[in-house]
Amino acid sequence: MLQSTRSKRDHGFSLLEMMIVLAVIMILAAITVPRFLNIIGDINLRYVATNYSGLLQSARIQSVRKNDYYGIAPTTLATGGNAYFVHVHATSGSYTVGDPLLPVGSRIGVHAGTGSGAPNESTLTCGTSCTFASSSSFPFFNARGLPCAVSGSVCTQAPGTGYLTVLSTTSLTGNVSWAAVVVTGGGRVQIWSSDGSGNWVQRN
Repeated sequence: MLQSTRSKRDHGFSLLEMMIVLAVIMILAAITVPRFLNIIGDINLRYVATNYSGLLQSARIQSVRKNDYYGIAPTTLATGGNAYFVHVHATSGSYTVGDPLLPVGSRIGVHAGTGSGAPNESTLTCGTSCTFASSSSFPFFNARGLPCAVSGSVCTQAPGTGYLTVLSTTSLTGNVSWAAVVVTGGGRVQIWSSDGSGNWVQRN
């Protein structure tokens, strides 16, 4: 009897048992891998939104410190990738060594102003009696650290005007995640993210 039991143990798993285990593993992978990829995409998006917020803070500090207007401008790196940098008196242009710079991965979309297509974008606000600057406008700050609009060689403050930048990423599974960085009429920088149900949650 003891010999018979030991013999069965020595034979290991049967083919049927191995197939069952493999099927369970494949089912679990099919459930968890897409969720994991979506989580990775969300983390990366929040990371970029946080760094973009830091870039805005840098522009605001520079404007006050140097008594001039500074803002964010898009540029294309030598590698072909997109990036955003802090620059004086420039709404576009090339990065100059020494300018604070934020490279953005190819999977991150950046949209300046309203009209990004984000769910319930209209619920985002820059404060009471405040409206966002026109679409495609990146944030600029005057010497007082307040939002201003560049026109020619001057940056005029428009009371009650703020800035909106919407960021998005699409995971390998096709899931789209959204984040937003808002500059209020008073110059405060806020980070928002969408919960996937169309609701926006402030992160700072």
